[in-house]
Amino acid sequence: MIEERPPLPPFTLETARLKVRAAEDGWNSRNPEKVSLAYTPDTVWRNRAEFPVGRAEVVAFLTRKWQREHDYRLIKELWTYAGNRIAVRFAYEWHDGKGQWYRSYGNENWEFAPNGLMHRRFASINDLAISESERKMRWQSGPRPADHPGLSELDL
Repeated sequence: MIEERPPLPPFTLETARLKVRAAEDGWNSRNPEKVSLAYTPDTVWRNRAEFPVGRAEVVAFLTRKWQREHDYRLIKELWTYAGNRIAVRFAYEWHDGKGQWYRSYGNENWEFAPNGLMHRRFASINDLAISESERKMRWQSGPRPADHPGLSELDL
């Protein structure tokens, strides 16, 4: 059986937006095994100073990430797309074990295999310490509600 994760490339505006929202929802699940299934078995990442290769390393990376980043909430927004590539910008909020809140901003470049699984993911991320009162991503754990503002509406 061939793994397939629609929508498949080449992307249109509509299918690129669907792919971005599916990625956001997956990451907001904070389930490393589930998230890893959106990537090819031999996926290649660059995330800050880490370079996971393959699903097992992605699971290990995400497990460590979400053990450090408590109450994680993420919003992604399509930046551009062409063929089998999508670029997004994102922001997420989280706090560390001492209760310090952060907003992390970044960009990702994605390249997809013909079956719709992401083969390459390159992320650049910056962290900003914020106070709890500065938080803008306030929803129950899990996917962002459909009526919650996106990055542009939040002026992020």
